Amino acid sequence: MRTVTAVAHRGDPYRVRENTIDSLHSALHRGADAVEIDVRLTRDRLPVLLHDDTLNRLWGHDRPLRSLSSDEVKGLTGGGVPTLAEALGATGDHRIMVDLPGPVDEKAVREVVDVVRACGAQERVYYCAGAPAMLTVRAVDPSAEIALTWTTLAPPRPALLDAVRPRSLNYRFGLVDRELVARIHRDGLLVSVWTPDTRRTMRRLVAAGVDSVTTNRIDTLVALRDG
Repeated sequence: MRTVTAVAHRGDPYRVRENTIDSLHSALHRGADAVEIDVRLTRDRLPVLLHDDTLNRLWGHDRPLRSLSSDEVKGLTGGGVPTLAEALGATGDHRIMVDLPGPVDEKAVREVVDVVRACGAQERVYYCAGAPAMLTVRAVDPSAEIALTWTTLAPPRPALLDAVRPRSLNYRFGLVDRELVARIHRDGLLVSVWTPDTRRTMRRLVAAGVDSVTTNRIDTLVALRDG
């Protein structure tokens, strides 16, 4: 079976709570090539790992992250929500896909990029999200690697591609077939998909020629790819 990049979605969430250091370690132990993490800012502008805009689903506190200081987040979660710097330090030389799930402005993106730079991780970090966030990333870091998340079968406008300069287009897996992959490859871009979790779907996507798969079941993907 052809080689694809195996990306662990928020770590290894079926075994360990997502977006935690233990979850990142579990995913890498199970063979992930890269780990996708979600990054948001606390009230005092510290980038931390959290997908939702509140602590409710994962930590049982219905408090918006943006209303909490980093110290308050640490206290409410027992230190379970890592900072971006801690996550980068805990993942060694492995690739990290930084998703920016909330509305972001240039200042917020710059603070995330500054942490990546301060950690010396520019060469192994790449960014994904929709067009508004990725346009901002490109403005802040002209050299950043970008996976532009795209949610429709209509192709991105050439002007948008020229502005964002993505390396890959990042699709919801149900949209992707051989024809779409071939079209994107002809345009000189890679194809990444999220988040198939069954072996059957993963096999179909790999056969269609995708370059990267982001999944919640990283062990299943690695076994399929390497078996």
